[in-house]
Amino acid sequence: MTILHVRFARGVAVLAALSLLAACGLPRSGPNRAEIFSGSVMEEGDAFILTVDDRINAIAGVTPALAFSEGFLNASVLGSDTIQPGDVLGLTIWENVDDGLLVPEGMNAAVLDEVQVDGSGFIFVPYAGRIRAAGNTPEAVRRLISEKLEEQTPDPQVQVSRLAGDGSTVSIAGGVTGQGVYPIQRPTRTLANMLANAGGLSIPTEIAQVTVVRGAHTGTIWFEDLYTHPAHDIALRNGDQIIVQEDTRSFTALGATGTQTQIRFDSQSISAIEALAQVGGLSSAAADPTGVFVFRNEPEAIARALVGRDDLIGAQRVVYVLDLTRPNGIFFARDFAIRDDDTVYVTEAPFVQFNKVIAALTGTLGTVDAVTTATSGL
Repeated sequence: MTILHVRFARGVAVLAALSLLAACGLPRSGPNRAEIFSGSVMEEGDAFILTVDDRINAIAGVTPALAFSEGFLNASVLGSDTIQPGDVLGLTIWENVDDGLLVPEGMNAAVLDEVQVDGSGFIFVPYAGRIRAAGNTPEAVRRLISEKLEEQTPDPQVQVSRLAGDGSTVSIAGGVTGQGVYPIQRPTRTLANMLANAGGLSIPTEIAQVTVVRGAHTGTIWFEDLYTHPAHDIALRNGDQIIVQEDTRSFTALGATGTQTQIRFDSQSISAIEALAQVGGLSSAAADPTGVFVFRNEPEAIARALVGRDDLIGAQRVVYVLDLTRPNGIFFARDFAIRDDDTVYVTEAPFVQFNKVIAALTGTLGTVDAVTTATSGL
């Protein structure tokens, strides 16, 4: 084969390789900066693309707050002698007549053992009828019974006591050492003390959330807030359900990072810098520090504040741009709060794709040379 033929074959191979690359493209970790920006509402897409600065951080740096409602916070601590449904009471009644209503002949008092407070909070006393016991103290119940009996027997004397078997209980489940049903007693009338009574937490306290279900109402707080904000150490009520579980929030990291994966939050808040650090940082061989993006669906109110428009309806797609090479770029990223379901994406540096093209072409031409050399000897 002549030199002219070899050069012609190489030229054909180069053209073929370029055509193939143009038609099929090269492998890469995701879209580049230009492709992401083409998705802006200013172009052909439906996302708002915003460069992060102090103003953006002030608006978007909102993390969901966990707190109990006023109904939980304003509930007073139950008195140690407050009667609840399920409690068992003991009644002793004295009458100042020989032929009394309740006192047997020859006895000086009538003893009613184990009178249980029903689910509606009432007890039944003969000749006195149904008496409201739940929510009252034994002294208040004594007065109510006395008033009812005074209409039928002179100056009755009544004694009311709570017997063993307190009916006021809460259930504790989830990430605690001792799950179970616990009575509300004097040392355990508040949430923090009840959790301590259950043996404390069996999960990391930094990501532990405590939920209290009371009837149709539910409240959730961070476990650490029980001690940093004592107001959250609410008073417990009979039937409360206490559930302790790990934070389920997560974000996804893609692109030119140390690893591409889904990451669970390991603290109440995570900044963009911390998120990158958790996945091994930027790839030193591939990442473009001017192209760190955070993809998020923002609620309507936040989206309106971000772009200064009041015609937006519903959640909006927002892409935040973090340019780590800008003055204060690291500070902006450190102050940017990552939220649940965020996608953190790092683009490849332009030279990476260029190197891939050269490598692909070099490999292709190398193959052509080998074939040409082999055929030239025929």
